[in-house]
Amino acid sequence: MMPAVPTDDFDCQSCGACCSYSADWPRFSMESEEELARIPEEFVSADLGGMRCENDRCAALSGVLGQHVGCGIYAIRPIVCRTCMPGDDECLTARQALSAHVLL
Repeated sequence: MMPAVPTDDFDCQSCGACCSYSADWPRFSMESEEELARIPEEFVSADLGGMRCENDRCAALSGVLGQHVGCGIYAIRPIVCRTCMPGDDECLTARQALSAHVLL
């Protein structure tokens, strides 16, 4: 388990690491049928098990990693996206995985 880092050190809207480091990460888990139905089809993977990714980047992510990014479905994003918090283990893992490619 990685140590928690103060959240003031992270600006999610200039990062995007958690949305672009693994096509296997944005999976649906405990969403209700109603919640899943609200996610536009163009953002859902072919197997219906999670968000569609292009390479490892979620299709709902817009912008440039490390500069300015945003989620096209922020208000209705999956639970896995809601539970990832600045500085938590998932955040730090994603940032580390992308650090060689993008200055975060």
